[in-house]
Amino acid sequence: MTATSATGIPAPRRGRPGYDRAQILEVAVGLFNEQGYDATSVADLAARLGLTKSALYHHFDSKEQLLAEALDDALSALEGVLAEPEATTGSPAERLDFVLREAVAVLIDRLPSVTLLLRVRGNSVTERDALERRRAFDQRVTDLVTQAQDAGLVRADIDGAVTTRLVFGMINSVVEWYRPTGSIDRERLAHDVVTIALDGMRTR
Repeated sequence: MTATSATGIPAPRRGRPGYDRAQILEVAVGLFNEQGYDATSVADLAARLGLTKSALYHHFDSKEQLLAEALDDALSALEGVLAEPEATTGSPAERLDFVLREAVAVLIDRLPSVTLLLRVRGNSVTERDALERRRAFDQRVTDLVTQAQDAGLVRADIDGAVTTRLVFGMINSVVEWYRPTGSIDRERLAHDVVTIALDGMRTR
């Protein structure tokens, strides 16, 4: 009978590359979130996987490459939201509503990689590049808030950039308590978060 890990992935025999790249990345992101990226060594990751370090290097050149791919997974999903037709057509308020709802969905669907993204501090080129992409995403959401203000759909007495930070502060806090196996419905969570955020922004 084949042994399985806590994640349900079959545990490979030591020294043999029994994982594919996606599975290794999944385990690595979980370990980075558990221990902290800087505190996790390649030896730690190899031990968690049950592989030798040489087998791990068969799939990834470095720990930094694992981090880069994990952060790109989260950021590409967020950036993809802004490319959807619903994010580029309709009134600014409708587009803002869509973007916020989909941002919550990305957070839920990619909880481990988004959690890792929210914890980076710019300690390497990879982290700084990720932070720059995240700032660019936030700026585009701020632009939507400003457009909605100009259209008279969002209160003019609030600062667009501050509002974006506050809204995403609430959205991002979900990573601290949401559990995919819990009782909270994914769609209902997105609805509740966005409704609370937008109700405070809309003109009366």
